[in-house]
Amino acid sequence: MSTVLKVENLSHRYSSAWAIRDINFEISSTGVIGLLGSNGAGKSTTMNIICGVLKQTEGEVYINGINKKDDPRLAKRQLGFLPQTPPLYADFTVTEYLTYAADLRFIDKMKVKKAVAEAMDKTGITHFSSRLIKNLSGGYKQRVGIAQAIIHKPSVVILDEPTNGLDPNQIIEARKLIRDIGNEHIVLLSSHVLSEINLLCRDIIMIEGGRIVFSDSMDSFNNYLQPTSLLAVMENPPTEAELLKIAGITKVEFLTAKQCRLFFSGNKTISEAVIAESMKQGWRLQEINLERSLLDDVFKQLSRQS
Repeated sequence: MSTVLKVENLSHRYSSAWAIRDINFEISSTGVIGLLGSNGAGKSTTMNIICGVLKQTEGEVYINGINKKDDPRLAKRQLGFLPQTPPLYADFTVTEYLTYAADLRFIDKMKVKKAVAEAMDKTGITHFSSRLIKNLSGGYKQRVGIAQAIIHKPSVVILDEPTNGLDPNQIIEARKLIRDIGNEHIVLLSSHVLSEINLLCRDIIMIEGGRIVFSDSMDSFNNYLQPTSLLAVMENPPTEAELLKIAGITKVEFLTAKQCRLFFSGNKTISEAVIAESMKQGWRLQEINLERSLLDDVFKQLSRQS
């Protein structure tokens, strides 16, 4: 499978300080890729360089094998970009704005009408085609912004905080739209909302201190930290003191009369030990599950490493 987006040894310096240093990653297949990082970590710099808004100090960006420095116009034709604030013209109708966006993307004049219709259909805004953009809700303005990013059918779509400022219902609709786009395009998604990244993304690229500190699947991110607790449900639960006698258990927290959280350290077979003791003592264990680390905890741990 050929690489669609390749970032190679990317570095950028503002005055005397490096904003990013030696950023490397490759993306070959469609899907949603999360771009994570704290404020000032280098996410926006990386996105702006990929999109051609900013010229890098060092390194290369390739889109479908095209070096963005060598042929920026051809490379940018492979890209769609929605910045955090959608670049909309409030006094245009939806059709007028998307026609203008199609012209900016050098879409053949004979194909503009079809491209506009397809973009509106994919983003669910056809019924607002004649409405002024300033009269749309925040959610539909965001859809218009996404429509301009995909109107030319780019290989890579970059979305910067696409659900920022939306209400809960609009966020649900936006997430569905992003998933649908990810079925046909590579979507590089920047968001501060970890739960959103978890719901939408196949892979994660995390930048901290200007360097990549994690680049792997969402599952690997979720399991980056080893579990340190498990949840157990027992019909005839023992006392806290009895549970603390099991080797490795360091703390017991009863959540209900029959459910407890057991904290442990250094014992990978703690579940087996609890099951064996339950059978021996007649605790009538019904459920036992290792708890995944919270996404916030993983994020904090990776942030500290930078």
